[in-house]
Amino acid sequence: SGPRRSFSLRPPTHSTTAMDEEYDAIILGTGLKECIISGMLSVSGKKVLHMDRNNYYGGDSASLTPLEQLFEKFHGPNAKPAPEMGRGRDWNVDLIPKFLMANGSMVKLLIHTGVTRYLEFKSIEGSYVLKGGKIYKVPADEMEALATSLMGMFEKRRFKKFLVWCQQFDVNNKETWQGLDPHNSTMQQVYEKFGLDENTADFTGHALALYRNDDYKNQPFMPCVEKVRLYSDSLARYGKSPYLYPLYGLGELPQGFARLSAIYGGTYMLDKKVDNIVYENGKAIGVKCGDEIVKGKQIYCDPSYATDKVKKTGQVIRAICLLSHPIPNTNDAQSCQIIIPQKQVGRHYDIYISCVSNTNMASPKGWFIAMVSTTVETANPETEILPGLQLLGPITEKFVTVSDVFEPVDLGTESQVFISKSYDPTSHFETTCKDVLEVYERGTTTPFDFTKITHLSLEEQE
Repeated sequence: SGPRRSFSLRPPTHSTTAMDEEYDAIILGTGLKECIISGMLSVSGKKVLHMDRNNYYGGDSASLTPLEQLFEKFHGPNAKPAPEMGRGRDWNVDLIPKFLMANGSMVKLLIHTGVTRYLEFKSIEGSYVLKGGKIYKVPADEMEALATSLMGMFEKRRFKKFLVWCQQFDVNNKETWQGLDPHNSTMQQVYEKFGLDENTADFTGHALALYRNDDYKNQPFMPCVEKVRLYSDSLARYGKSPYLYPLYGLGELPQGFARLSAIYGGTYMLDKKVDNIVYENGKAIGVKCGDEIVKGKQIYCDPSYATDKVKKTGQVIRAICLLSHPIPNTNDAQSCQIIIPQKQVGRHYDIYISCVSNTNMASPKGWFIAMVSTTVETANPETEILPGLQLLGPITEKFVTVSDVFEPVDLGTESQVFISKSYDPTSHFETTCKDVLEVYERGTTTPFDFTKITHLSLEEQE
């Protein structure tokens, strides 16, 4: 028997009645961001129609299964995996892999909307960072912090003082500020105040606060302190690392939100050709599909459905690597994240590595899926990810993509077309969630209300 899926969603039939009605929102594309927005709008009582030109859920953020699908997508119809790679349907390969911060906004959204009912999560075994050409585990507790060779003894004491200050900092209580002003002092000044060296700052900003470059150092420190706190709180929840990942791959997430939307009356149409968005006096009134126009007061979509309203802001390179062994120097971790801070390899942007395996129901036993990704900075993207590929050991198969990154040219308030940004190279969900919440707020004119969320962990929910 194949892997046990939480559920399966059959593409709904195209009913003509669905096309005749008017909707509060029409959502184009079933990428993860669009599915979350669809779920949030449905739950808040909106009448939603969700369409996709593809015949599968997930768009760019799909998980490909069986493995044959991955080979066909990258190497053409005649490419086949080697027999030793096991059964094709035991593989679930994410095109854009990302981990969830256990205490982050994505998990709060999952809990709030009840999508956790359809998913099972497992915590990622370790988070690592590259320093001086060596892989170090990001300490997961006091014991690991004291034992790590990531920093010297005196630096550890200073770092501990800094972490305690982060946890106790209260914007409304000046006594906790220790002479630093949250409105004017920069993060660089915080590092200097605690006497932290450049390596520790590198590790804090990139492996804990998850910034992609060093621009944050010259900005007020409060957002960075909040990110460090989020990392610590997430770590405290499950112990091994702050990250979670759904069994059977990220493709389960869009399906979970799609199911949620359907429960709340959302209508789904896969494999539906969408010709264009229809406007009247500059404002969207629906979408054209062949001879039909479906009416909707608002349109939410990914950049590919509104190419005239987006601008290219860069490129991301991703290499999906299939390995027959764990990544070396990660203590045989069955799943992990490795961050290569940009300074360590003379770049402007970090390089991210994520790895999942059979313990995450992503591959057959003995096989691992590693992804190396970064923001493209030169005319030769493949050489840019070499520092990441070199950490993986022997690679059995490699599939490389370079994708353009788009973002909307305006907020969408005039046209009522609300467009998400393309996925960035990070191996976590924090930036994805930020974009979803911003799109939701632009469309509904009110921020998503997290106060209604129960503060239960995923286990307590189940």
